[in-house]
Amino acid sequence: MNAPDRLPSNMRAANAPWPPEGPEEHYRTLIAQIGSEIGVALSSALERVTSLATTGKIDRPGLRALRDEIELARRVGMMGQQLARFASGRIRQSPEALNLTQMARDVLVQRGREISARGIDVRQAMRPVEVIADATLLHSLLQALVDWTLEHAHANLEFRIDLRPWPPHARLSCHFSHRPPAELEGEVVARHDADTPTDGLDTLSWRLVQQIAWALKLGLDRVDAPEGVTAVTIEFPQTVSEQLEGVTAIEIDQGFGVSDNSKPLAGAQVLVLAQRRDLRTDIREATRHMGLVVDFVSSVDEAEEFCRDALPQAVIYESALTGRRFEQLRAGIEADMPGFVFIEIAQEGNGFALSNEGNRQHATLGRDAVLGSLPSALIFELSRTL
Repeated sequence: MNAPDRLPSNMRAANAPWPPEGPEEHYRTLIAQIGSEIGVALSSALERVTSLATTGKIDRPGLRALRDEIELARRVGMMGQQLARFASGRIRQSPEALNLTQMARDVLVQRGREISARGIDVRQAMRPVEVIADATLLHSLLQALVDWTLEHAHANLEFRIDLRPWPPHARLSCHFSHRPPAELEGEVVARHDADTPTDGLDTLSWRLVQQIAWALKLGLDRVDAPEGVTAVTIEFPQTVSEQLEGVTAIEIDQGFGVSDNSKPLAGAQVLVLAQRRDLRTDIREATRHMGLVVDFVSSVDEAEEFCRDALPQAVIYESALTGRRFEQLRAGIEADMPGFVFIEIAQEGNGFALSNEGNRQHATLGRDAVLGSLPSALIFELSRTL
């Protein structure tokens, strides 16, 4: 019996026919959903802008809401680009042995400020396991799963990693309440069948989780309980296990492999700290085709504000802006996320260099090398952390 045949009956193996309605209908639905989610976010933002134009005033909560709505629209657009990459069939994977537990913990640490800002308490119960998968796609799957859970979770969020006794498949599961407790008190909630989507939960971030799990040939199951609790389980048929009597351990390539696809860092978020307009323009042009989410700030104060609630995956900074305040910012980030990627843009030069300061690896790119070398530098640096 093949491994997918052993999956629970309510779990669809990724190599089973998926999407069930057929590829053409599936992608038509996705296109409509992308347009709808972007339209809703921008319509709300436009109302705020119209009110601002009329009154000439906007309070801090309104300004924050406006920023969040624009950011949501951008995020949906970026997820649409990622889904388009899967639809193109250009992604070729390089499977390798990966520590699933460490990758999951790293993603939760990297998203820790955002999780705290939303008032969510994360509980972890993760046993050490290794799986065979493409490193970039597995990291993208974990990020997409966290994106989706943060859209809907209230108060508590639980992540577990365990091992099925036989066959020894690793399982990553998360549980959360998707409705505030006040909404559930005294309310009779209709029971949903396990295969029936729950309104509001099937956002584009969930579609991205589905698509990446399918590409990685993983089992994916979601149950939305009537009391407002959602449970998701992702099963990894290719799990590394010690050789047991009568069982041959999975043969793997221990070497490091990088996904062979056109945008290996698609969806990663990068913060650029630079004052010079020409430098900002060159960085934007150099990263335009990488599928990154790139934000620009012009001062350390703005960078601190940006990083207060959520950390990007990397910071590119102009050397002229370094100093005591910047070192404080860097120390604070590295305290939360050791090994965080910083790339310095020197005022002149055309090379890329790595230097070690204590236990910190420091990447420097010459100003004249931005257009030609920044994409390679980002791939090189982020490959260490992704």
